[in-house]
Amino acid sequence: MMHASEQRPSPVSFYEAFRFWLQLGFISFGGPAGQIAIMHRELVEKRRWISEQRFLHALNFCMLLPGPEAQQLATYLGWLMHKTRGGVVAGALFVLPSLLLLIALSWIYMAFGQLPLVAGVFYGIKPAVAAIVLHALHRIAGKSLGNPLLTPVPWVLAAMSFIAVAVLKLPFPVVVLSALLIGALLARLAPAALARGGGHASAMKSLHQAALIDDDTPTPAHALFKKSRLAIVLAAGALLWLLPMAALVAAHGWSGTLTQVGWFFTKAALLTFGGAYAVLPYVNQAAVEHYQWLTTAQMMDGLALGETTPGPLIIVVAFVGFVAGWARQVLGPEALFLGAALAACVASWFTFLPSFIFILAGGPWVESTRGNLKLTAPLAAVTAAVVGVIANLALFFIAAVAYPASAGRLFDADPDWVALALVVLAALALWRLKWGVIRVIAAAAAAGLVLRLLGWA
Repeated sequence: MMHASEQRPSPVSFYEAFRFWLQLGFISFGGPAGQIAIMHRELVEKRRWISEQRFLHALNFCMLLPGPEAQQLATYLGWLMHKTRGGVVAGALFVLPSLLLLIALSWIYMAFGQLPLVAGVFYGIKPAVAAIVLHALHRIAGKSLGNPLLTPVPWVLAAMSFIAVAVLKLPFPVVVLSALLIGALLARLAPAALARGGGHASAMKSLHQAALIDDDTPTPAHALFKKSRLAIVLAAGALLWLLPMAALVAAHGWSGTLTQVGWFFTKAALLTFGGAYAVLPYVNQAAVEHYQWLTTAQMMDGLALGETTPGPLIIVVAFVGFVAGWARQVLGPEALFLGAALAACVASWFTFLPSFIFILAGGPWVESTRGNLKLTAPLAAVTAAVVGVIANLALFFIAAVAYPASAGRLFDADPDWVALALVVLAALALWRLKWGVIRVIAAAAAAGLVLRLLGWA
């Protein structure tokens, strides 16, 4: 007879999963680290839809792909549970709420300028986001690095990754590739170096609760590799790119703004290794300097809007598209909003489409690599390196909250002690009070609004 902790959860219907992915789309604040932490808490710990090891295995794969890793992880998990429609729904709902919200905020930004009340809400949300990332760092490091006394190599890799990004300013793809090569080397020379054992790992094993998709659950039939299925996915992806692009060329010509938005963000989608921060300099250079769709100040404001909406930060491409469509009046001066909204949707479509193709085409191969040390050890090294990158992201967010007047440059101005106090309070709510993410964000937004109305922020 199985103990209560060993009983598997009941099968999850597609509609139950649909409701979860829809909710996630509205609460997925905190950038990739915060979003991955939310999914981990909800899917691994609370609902037990998937086990720790299979969650991390999927995450490792998504970290190697160009594109928003949190959205790709949602797509992967949705696909693993409910086939192609599950993956499409999970990935789309991860993006759709943020797209709609960002279109609305972009319209307010372009039509009415900065609103003090909205600024107050954002003032409160930013410290909460920093606390969420810190919380994510703690949880993911504890789960993926193991006991530093028994398995020091993952901790060394995480520290090297942090130094490489924060101090040496190395590009994220270089860090990931280096970790991958180190992992491959260790798989040959010291296979046990990246194995998590003792300490946290042992405790996790002893407290293991059976998941719906557990470590030993066979790969579902739809997730087995088939050449015919791969061909279908690639053909469908090609059509979903070609047909909209052909329609844009036919309606606006190759040099039209909407066509160029689609083409540019197709290229950008293939360069987003390491998430939004890795590709933003490229987007800024092209959109501001080459195409002149918007100004540098507008690009910075768009990044702020992207940081304070749910969903992947790369959704800032929708803001770029919106401003480009508005400024170029793509549907005429009498339809500014419709033209700008269309441009935002075009930018989003061509940015996120490759992510769906990568997951649906590569997922079966990833499932086939579970348990293969020669393949899992390099991916484990990537996970350790990503912990260091998340640590850098946490430091970046805290600096941005503490020193807004100097754009996050440490000690260039007096720190914002009120904002730092909000970070501490949000962290206490997450760690000590065990508040959910949505509750913390709502409370922080309300606090920011009150502080702005009182003139304290």
